[in-house]
Amino acid sequence: MTFKVTVQPSGRVFECEADDTVLAAGLRAGIGLPYGCKNGACSSCKGVLVSGTVVHGPHQVKALPAAEEETGKALFCCARPQSDLVIEAREVLGLDDFPVRKMPSRVSRMERVADDVMILWLQLPATEKLRYRAGQYIEFILKDGRRRSYSLAHAPHIDEMVSLHIRHMPGGVFTDHVFSGMKERDILRFEGPLGTFFLRQDSDRPIVLVASGTGFAPVKAIIEQAIHAKSLRPMTLYWGGRRPGDLYMHALCEEWQQTLPNFRYVPVISNALPDDAWQGRTGFVHLAVMEDFSTLSGRQVYVCGAPAVVDAAQRDFVMQRGLPESEFFADAFTSQREAPGT
Repeated sequence: MTFKVTVQPSGRVFECEADDTVLAAGLRAGIGLPYGCKNGACSSCKGVLVSGTVVHGPHQVKALPAAEEETGKALFCCARPQSDLVIEAREVLGLDDFPVRKMPSRVSRMERVADDVMILWLQLPATEKLRYRAGQYIEFILKDGRRRSYSLAHAPHIDEMVSLHIRHMPGGVFTDHVFSGMKERDILRFEGPLGTFFLRQDSDRPIVLVASGTGFAPVKAIIEQAIHAKSLRPMTLYWGGRRPGDLYMHALCEEWQQTLPNFRYVPVISNALPDDAWQGRTGFVHLAVMEDFSTLSGRQVYVCGAPAVVDAAQRDFVMQRGLPESEFFADAFTSQREAPGT
């Protein structure tokens, strides 16, 4: 059975089969519904069910608590229609300007920048070019059909190759292979670009960027895109890690701070040891933002990293610092993206 879905406030309409998800059907119809993980874990696709009924597939409770579902919230990545629907969602304009494609690639270079972080450079076929927005991600298609998602780690104008920052997750099928078996010239297949985490260039609001661990990868790409666009918007980057070595491109961030007039860099370490001799900020990275800003009401915030960091930042920035929900953009590295043993 086919149902009609109307999106507010745009009024755009698309059709969705009863066994399909609202998100998948909308994206196929060229509707720019926001999304991140696509598996019910990150809440990026959450919106309002104005009318109609849906059935939710498996999802994490924190992404859609029962109390929120009772008030009409829905996770469109796992919501299947049971009737015609009217939904309310922030549409992302121009999302279909960069079509999602399946592409082969060859491992060109591997650079180990920390004990558990590898930068992977992929060469695309000579006749192909991946068109994407800085901040988006790709999904590797493994031989058994499973997928693993990684953010594109540089802005598209910098290099025709693709770079990724991969953290080793012991027991993870893909990351174990990257750190112990992968070699240069290996062939990998992927699909992309994916996701709606990218720089909104139609705003003049000052930007606050928050990254934890390898969540720095898409944030780095966003910063590079802003620099390339000669943006005059003030940018403040907070990068958090457990130990100083987790900030594996610390020198690059310091260079940005020294050379860009409107850029500020705040490294934050949560579990420094005496041997680290760390003299900088300590604690949780999103709390450093809270300490520095009494209000975020006039800013635009981009957060990427562990779900706990993203969830805490969204909750506290909106409820305690007055950040409009419409100005919060996030990409949570959910367990499905880098799950050990899966």
